[in-house]
Order: sequence, then structure tokens, then C-alpha cells
Amino acid sequence: MELFIIRHGEAGKRSPTTRNDFQRSLTITGKQETEEIAKALVKLGLEFEFVFTSPLIRCKQTAEIILNHVNSKKNVGVLDELKPEGNKLELYNKLSKLKHNSSVLLVGHEPYLSELIGEAIGEGNCRIDLKKCGLARIRTISFQPTIKGELRWLLTPKHMKKISKCS
Repeated sequence: MELFIIRHGEAGKRSPTTRNDFQRSLTITGKQETEEIAKALVKLGLEFEFVFTSPLIRCKQTAEIILNHVNSKKNVGVLDELKPEGNKLELYNKLSKLKHNSSVLLVGHEPYLSELIGEAIGEGNCRIDLKKCGLARIRTISFQPTIKGELRWLLTPKHMKKISKCS
């Protein structure tokens, strides 16, 4: 399986008055940056059979913007396992039930996503800094009992913006 992992775009700041982190949405800058990243995904020729997103608003908005640009079979799902406190083993179990040759996009949060990448490449304690709108690509080998795979790409938003501007 080709697993693509993207962190949500820039969201409004946390504050003591913001009671519910769930409701923080993308900022105008976050929406614009996500648009640029989506254009880079098109330039890279990416298509997704499945898109799974955290239920938090900023992730759902990120996935929606991407799906406005990228060809996908519109198999979109919201998974509680992609919340910041989500259970990765349950996520791996769900992913293991998909076709082996699927192309899957996950939209989520830090540090959850970096930990997932580290586990996939067998370096659970490695420190990967997945920037907002950063993209990782992992060719997975197995999901049971945990994820195993090979890191193919780790692209920053800066890389992605350069790709989107290429002709």
C-alpha cells in the first residue's frame, strides 16, 4: 500500500478562551497554503483510492481542499483513530483491511503522524518534524501487529510549493 500522510494546514491559535480544540479551523493563510499543496499533489500525479481524516475541523477542511484538486474515488472517511489522542493500533487494523495495492491519504495531527512515520520505518524513537501541510509517503509492507514500511518521501511545504510552481 502507498500511504500518504499529510498534516493539516495552519489553524487558529489555541487560547484559554478556546474551549474546544475540535472547533479550530484553518486560517486564511492555512487555506491558501493547502490550495498550493493540493496543486503540487496534482503535479506529482497523485490519486487516492481512500482518504481518511481526523474528525477535527482543520483536518476535514484540509482534506476537502485537497479533494477539490486531486482525483480520488471519493472514498472519504472520518476516523477517530486519527485524533491527536487516537489509537494507532486500531488505525493499523483498519488500514490492514484495505486492498494491498491501494493508495491512501491520511490527514491528521502532530506528534501523532511523526510517531506513525517513525514506527513505520522501524525507528520508533526518531524525531521527524512534519510541518503543517508537510507530506510523507510510505510504502507499507505490513500493518500487523504494527505498521512496517519504507519512507519514500518527506516533503516540507516549501518543497511542495516549489513543485506547484513548476511547469
